Amino acid sequence: MNRFVTAERALRTAAPHELPDAARRVLREEYAAAAVELFMADYGLTVLQPVSVLPDTLEPLSVHNSPAGRAFGAQQSYLEALPRGQVRVHLPVTVRGDRLGVLSVTMSDEEHARDCLTELAEIADVLAHEVVVAERDTDLYLQARRKDRLTLAAEMQWHLLPGRSCKRPEYELGAQLEPAYAIFGDNFDWSATADRLTLYVSNGMGEGIEAALLTNLAVSALRNARRAGISLPDQAALADQAIYAHYRGRRYLSVLMFDFDLATGHARVVDAGSPQLLRLRDGTVERVAFEAQLPLGMFEETDYLAQDFQVEPGDRLVFVSDGVYEAPSPGGETYGDTALARAILSTRLLPAAEVPRAVLRELTGHRGRTAPNDDALVVCLDWHGRQ
Repeated sequence: MNRFVTAERALRTAAPHELPDAARRVLREEYAAAAVELFMADYGLTVLQPVSVLPDTLEPLSVHNSPAGRAFGAQQSYLEALPRGQVRVHLPVTVRGDRLGVLSVTMSDEEHARDCLTELAEIADVLAHEVVVAERDTDLYLQARRKDRLTLAAEMQWHLLPGRSCKRPEYELGAQLEPAYAIFGDNFDWSATADRLTLYVSNGMGEGIEAALLTNLAVSALRNARRAGISLPDQAALADQAIYAHYRGRRYLSVLMFDFDLATGHARVVDAGSPQLLRLRDGTVERVAFEAQLPLGMFEETDYLAQDFQVEPGDRLVFVSDGVYEAPSPGGETYGDTALARAILSTRLLPAAEVPRAVLRELTGHRGRTAPNDDALVVCLDWHGRQ
């Protein structure tokens, strides 16, 4: 049995909470690693939190200016030179484009590290899949994702999300919510089949637990309708009925819904509220307007209509909530289309998974030191098309 198979088996048979220890043990025995650490990206995508020594024995690593952060951002292995000729290999821990963290492996010398690099990267991939499965049975990895305590509303909202990024040959997706540890009603959801991608970007009214409860009801209703195989307008109508039946029009939720054909780029769209779409095509950013319809749950038995939309290979679609484009500066100036277009152009060379966080950093600069009074949500979709 070769060493990679041994490592893979060790990870697949480890108890959910023992994955870091299993990785450390097998990499020492089979690859002569001197040290092994697993780091998870926090909810705000600002630091990489150590898993194996929870809660605070090791210092978190910066996503923006550390060797491990470089591997995380570029999604490529990175070799860090250490004293006495040693080298530390930082390996992205990623599942189908969803960036979870970094596996750092200290080796005796660079030559040995490079000889093992391909297998180490594959082991990091196996570890990523095992972490996703293990999260059903242990809180260890979810705890490692938080550098601060989540509010209850934020806990409810993060539990709803499908991930923060994903990647397929036809497209790449990235999304981020801020403030990450105290979010209220903004949300995103996506699901793909062999031929279609469904994407929702929503903005629920209210604050705190009430906003989180509204969003949970709406997203669950949309998923229930989607999984029944019905059309996009009927998904909106059924979710609308569920929300109205509970709140009787006192609360409602805005949502922008897309159903993409992966083969052609043709999409059906339902625009029911405030989330906005900007498109970057051939170096030009433009706001894409749809026929606005009523938010979900505002009135009883609202009918929704789908509109046609065509996306082309090379297009970048950026979806934002009103907490982004209506964010005020200290002087009262809203962020608006001009600033958004500038932010989208300045991040055009970044991969889709990096764009939301970069745009939100620019938004923070616009707000100055003022505390945000609303959620801010950015979703980025890069469309490659099917070859």
